[in-house]
Amino acid sequence: MKSIILMGECMVELRREGHDEIVQSFAGDVYNAGVYLKRCNPEIQVQLATQIGTDTLSEQMLTVFTDEGIIDDLVLQTPHRLPGLYWVNTDSEGERSFLYWRENAAARWQVEHYNDEYITQLKQVDIFFFSGISLAILQPEHRQRFWEVLRELKAAGVTIAFDPNYRPKLWASVADTKTQYDMAFSLCDIALPGVEDFAMLYDLTDFAAVEAFLAPYNIAEQVIKDGPNGVVVLLDAKRTFIPITAVKNVIDTTSAGDSFNGVYLGSRMNGESIDVAVAKAAKMAGKVIQYPGAIIPKSI
Repeated sequence: MKSIILMGECMVELRREGHDEIVQSFAGDVYNAGVYLKRCNPEIQVQLATQIGTDTLSEQMLTVFTDEGIIDDLVLQTPHRLPGLYWVNTDSEGERSFLYWRENAAARWQVEHYNDEYITQLKQVDIFFFSGISLAILQPEHRQRFWEVLRELKAAGVTIAFDPNYRPKLWASVADTKTQYDMAFSLCDIALPGVEDFAMLYDLTDFAAVEAFLAPYNIAEQVIKDGPNGVVVLLDAKRTFIPITAVKNVIDTTSAGDSFNGVYLGSRMNGESIDVAVAKAAKMAGKVIQYPGAIIPKSI
């Protein structure tokens, strides 16, 4: 059975629906990717590596993980901390903005609990996926330990996948971000960046510029996303441009990139071509942005 671990944070999501109703759910970039990966590829074993509390919301979170078919063996729990929380706003064009309460979220301390037994479990999968947000939330003093663990996984034959998913407010400085991303690009086998991330962080605004930036890292599989402008995939140095049909009815772009990542990785794990994987991933992302919230109902 193919298997993947997605490392990062799942949070409590709050959003307004209508004029006066507040809807509470659970979301987070790697968690979102895991949900859509599992829904489209139920035969793949999906695990979430994170840390939560022992409070009511954390227990509800575990129930939702089970409902989505996500294995929680690597979900650490601590009685002293709570999960992070965010409020999402969307404008008239579906673009989102966030307010976060996560400074003391349990997930920020997860790496300090990575003992030998835990790392042995991490080594048992085909793919280990993390994001720029996964990195940003970690306590700075724990990042060196994270890179040491990642090197162990890579040496054990685990494929490392990384999405930069840059969020400026989560980082102490641009220089810090670039240092951490350099490590990530140096170690990953699959990169799934968005041109938007590179525009904000490196002032690179098109496919060619991003490709040139990533070239020295010799990443085997690069999936460069640029929304409705299409996707460029470089696989073993072969370049393929895949156009995307833009969605007109955009309600909420939350989780567009996350759902794309999850479905793409799942398709590739099942041996599907990059064209098929991108088509399936884009179709799911296009569906997700037509509904509010990061996780759309299973019935849709």
